[in-house]
Amino acid sequence: MFKWNLREIVVMSALSVVFAIVYLLFFQVGNVFVGLMGPIGYEPIFGIWFIVSIIAAYIIRKPGAALLAETIAAFVEVLIGNVNGPRLILSGMIQGLGAEVVFAATGWKRYSVWVLMAAGMGSSVFSFIWGYYLSGFTTLSSTYVFWMFVIRLASGAVLAGLLGKYISDNLAKTGVLNGMALGKEMKRNKAA
Repeated sequence: MFKWNLREIVVMSALSVVFAIVYLLFFQVGNVFVGLMGPIGYEPIFGIWFIVSIIAAYIIRKPGAALLAETIAAFVEVLIGNVNGPRLILSGMIQGLGAEVVFAATGWKRYSVWVLMAAGMGSSVFSFIWGYYLSGFTTLSSTYVFWMFVIRLASGAVLAGLLGKYISDNLAKTGVLNGMALGKEMKRNKAA
């Protein structure tokens, strides 16, 4: 039931490479926001760093899709020049695991907009806990950290969950995902 085929592996890997480039570009955007707003500057766009886990899981619908896609994207991002180096790979794994836990809670069977938003929020929670100590949030006021967390949750829900669904659905409408679970579902819905 959950055996991966070559097409799924290729699609997941291609998505991971594309989003590694997007992630690296958004790293620069985040740096500008931090310069303008302080540490909270990354939070409104943080959800973008979870999006490939949501897209891959939504398209493929098999255990491990979110975790693997996010890990591969982080690995590629390191290879193409992210200054955080190998530590970023662990961050990617943690972010992917946050989404994977939500999909696992549904038995990898539900991919409604609410589940996708919850998966983006799962990545937000896992990444925030990881970053809390790693990024020195302990030195900030608890109110400031609270708002950082709230904004990251919203960003995960909107940028990873909603935007991930929008991108996936539009990609599926082109027909390139006809062999994937999402493409098959769309064809069934269209025929009904």
